[in-house]
Amino acid sequence: MSEHCCQHEEEEANWEQQLEELLPLFGHRNWIVVADSAYPAQSNPGIDTAVIDCGQLEAVKKVFAAIGAQPHIRANVYVDAELDFVAEKDAKGIGSYRRRLKTALGSALQTLPHEDIIAKLDTSAETFRVLILKTNMTIPYTTVFFELDCGYWTAAAEKRLRTALAAPQKKSRK
Repeated sequence: MSEHCCQHEEEEANWEQQLEELLPLFGHRNWIVVADSAYPAQSNPGIDTAVIDCGQLEAVKKVFAAIGAQPHIRANVYVDAELDFVAEKDAKGIGSYRRRLKTALGSALQTLPHEDIIAKLDTSAETFRVLILKTNMTIPYTTVFFELDCGYWTAAAEKRLRTALAAPQKKSRK
């Protein structure tokens, strides 16, 4: 597993520049995926895929920091639930990878079964753009999915809004 990031400066500039240009355009319901090398090419025209010569953890850190620097978005970060069950004997380096990923992303990480994440991504990709950054990672179930959400509106605020909308119309607005 190579973790050297972006052996070619031009390639590094290209994907990082693409990310920098897309982040102001992206918002709630867009996705950014930092994928392992076996991640398939998808046929949906709303999905852009870039093959990057970059270590997967390094790319994850850069994407996470770039999203964090944007005031209008935040990310729900998903990894496959299967990742916790991949054995070292089947995928050399998986234990080290899991530890380093948890250090890099901490409490932001959420786990869901792989098929559930893919279903969420596919549903969003029907209407919203997705950027897939395909890395040189050769360990299974290591793809990291960033589902973008509004950075200045919370799920709790949305729930209160929906409750207020469902209330009888004669109540005054607060």
